[in-house]
Amino acid sequence: MNFIKNETAQKLRGGYYTPLDLAGYISRWVLEKRPQSVLEPSCGDGIFVEALAKTNIPGRLSFCGFELLEEEAAKARERCRAVPHFNSKIYTKDFLDFAISRIPAGRTDFDSVVGNPPFIRYQYLPEESQRKAEAIFKLLRLPFTKHTNAWVPFVLASVAMLKPGGRLGMILPAEIIHVMHPQSLRTYLGEVCSRLLVIDPEELWFDGTLQGAVILFAEKKHHPADHCDGVGIVKVSGRSFLSEEPSRLFNDTARINGKTVEGKWTRALLSSAERSLFDSLSEHEQVHRFDDIAKVDVGIVTGANKFFLVPDEVVSRYGLAKFVHPMFGRSDHCPGVIYDEHQHIENARIGNPTNFVWLTAPKSELPKKLLEYIELGEKEKLHTRYKCRVRKPWYTVPSVYSTGVSMLKRASDTPRLILNKLSAYTTDTAYRIKTKDVGPEKLVYCFLNSLTALSAELEGRHYGGGVIELVPSEIEKLLVPLPNRLRPQVQLLDRQVRRESAQVVLVQQSKLVLGELGASCAQQDQLLGAWLRLKNRRQRITTADTRKEDAA
Repeated sequence: MNFIKNETAQKLRGGYYTPLDLAGYISRWVLEKRPQSVLEPSCGDGIFVEALAKTNIPGRLSFCGFELLEEEAAKARERCRAVPHFNSKIYTKDFLDFAISRIPAGRTDFDSVVGNPPFIRYQYLPEESQRKAEAIFKLLRLPFTKHTNAWVPFVLASVAMLKPGGRLGMILPAEIIHVMHPQSLRTYLGEVCSRLLVIDPEELWFDGTLQGAVILFAEKKHHPADHCDGVGIVKVSGRSFLSEEPSRLFNDTARINGKTVEGKWTRALLSSAERSLFDSLSEHEQVHRFDDIAKVDVGIVTGANKFFLVPDEVVSRYGLAKFVHPMFGRSDHCPGVIYDEHQHIENARIGNPTNFVWLTAPKSELPKKLLEYIELGEKEKLHTRYKCRVRKPWYTVPSVYSTGVSMLKRASDTPRLILNKLSAYTTDTAYRIKTKDVGPEKLVYCFLNSLTALSAELEGRHYGGGVIELVPSEIEKLLVPLPNRLRPQVQLLDRQVRRESAQVVLVQQSKLVLGELGASCAQQDQLLGAWLRLKNRRQRITTADTRKEDAA
C-alpha cells in the first residue's frame, strides 16, 4: 500500500509538465478546425500557450487557462502577453469549481481543449478536492469510484464543456486504456464523441516516473444521436511521428466500437484478425469463462504479514511450533505450478517465511514465550493497524481456510495457477480458488496457454514496472480452454515452468491444449504473437529491444 507521507511533492501535485514538441503536436491538431476558443484546465507555466503561438493561427484566439499555483500562473500570463493576437485569461483557481458552476446549465463554451491534467490519486487529494471530483461524476450522472484519479474528472468536465464538433487533445496516463477506475470516462467518451484516437508510445515521456502516458484525441459529436466510430490505438516509437500532420494518424487509424468502447480499450490493441480469432475461440463449447468453472476469493488478510508469516528461525526463538501452519504468498515461493512438501522444505531451507502464525486462544491460555511475541507486535503498534484493531483479539486472523488451487495476484510475464498439494494457506497477495465442475489438476494444467494468457492481458491491469495484476472480477472473465479428451500432466508442466521461459512454455502448452480444440499452428502463433506484443508493451520492451534479442 502507498502512503501519502512516502510520496514526493511533485507526485502529490501531479506536476509533470508537457514537453514543447508534444504540446505543439496537440496544438496543431486542435487548430486544424480553426477554433475561436481554447480551454486548458490545468495550464501550469503555459507551455501550451507557447505551442499554440508557434502554430499558424488565423485571426484572434480566445484562451482560457486555470492554474492553482500563483507562481506558475504568472509564468503562463507572461507567455500570453508575448502573443498579441491572444485574447487570454489565466485564472488562479480550481478548474473544477468553474466546471461545476457551468455544467448544470449545459454551458459548452469552448471549441477546443488542450492540456496535461494532474495525475493525483483520489486518496491524496484534499477533502474539498475529493468532493469536487465526485460532484463532476454526479452532474454527468456517471458511476463514481474512490479509486479514481484527479485527471479523470478534469477530462470529463472538459469534454462536457466542449462545443458540438469540438476537439480535445490531452496527454493522459496510459491507464486510461486498461484499468477499471476510468470506466465511467471511457463510457462517456463513447457516448458523446464521434471519433477517438489514442497515440501509445513505446517509451516513457516523463522523467522520474514509471507511469506511461498517451495522447488522447477526441472529436465531439455534432448531435447526440450521431454515430460513434469508436476508438483506435496506434503505437509510435520515438518522436518521428511528430513531424507528420496529426490528422494523418487521426483519420487513417482503424477504429472499433461495440465491446471496445463499452469496456476497457485493450481490445483496440489487437488487429482485426486477432480479435476475430479470439472471439471465435471464446464461442467454442470447450472454452469457458473462469467464473463458470471456478470461484475466486482473496487470500488471508493478516493486516501484518511480517508478523504472521515468519521463517523457521522466528518459530524456534518464540516457541511457535504448535501454532504455525504452512503458508506461501510470493512468486519466489512458487517457481513452478505445484506447491508441495518438497517446495515447502526448500523455501524453509533458504530462509523464506513459510509459517503462518494462527492464534485463536485468549492470552491467558498462551505460553510465556508466545506472549512475548505478541508483546513484540504491540510494541510495533501492529494492534493499532486498521485490519488488526477491528478484530478481537487483534492477533486472531479471520477467514482462515485453504483451497486446492491458488493464484498469485501479480505476475511478470503471465499469470499461472498453483496446485496446492500441501493445503497451505496463502496471504492476500494470492487468491484462493475453488473449482466447480473441473478437477484442480486439469484447471492448473489447461490454464497455461496463449489464449488464456492473451485474455489476461486484455482483462488485467498494470502500473509502473510492467507487472500484470488481476483482481477477482477480472479473473472471472478469463477464457480457459478445457479440452474434454486432454489428460493433464501437471508434474511435467511444473518442471517446464521452472526451467523454461514463459514464451517457450506457452508455445508447448498451446500445441497440447489449443491443438486439442482444433486450433491450427498458424492460429496458435497468432495468439502467441498478440500476447507477446501486449506483454512487451506493458513491460516497456521496445521494438528496438526485440530486434536486439533476435539478432543475439
